Amino acid sequence: MTHVVTESCIKCKYTDCVDVCPVDCFKEGPNMLVIDPDECIDCAVCIPECPVNAIFAEEDVPPDQKGFTALNAELAKVWPTLADKKDPLPEAEEWKDVKEKLDQLER
Repeated sequence: MTHVVTESCIKCKYTDCVDVCPVDCFKEGPNMLVIDPDECIDCAVCIPECPVNAIFAEEDVPPDQKGFTALNAELAKVWPTLADKKDPLPEAEEWKDVKEKLDQLER
């Protein structure tokens, strides 16, 4: 079992979740974070830390976000580990409530 970062993270990249992760399972892309399913220990401490509610336990991922489970696994193989909190993207406030932004994902 693992946790999954979903669409709400795109163009926001808040890293409050990274700060509490005990195993450094977050990977950083240009405008989103993902969770490495091979590193995640399913502790769930990251879920309440996300200000945009982008993180779910794998079994709780909303139906319209199920594709993010595979996307996290794929991108975690190529993106570098992020172990320390950083500032969110400059446009995070303007994008935090936007829905359907998968087309904005930068790989």
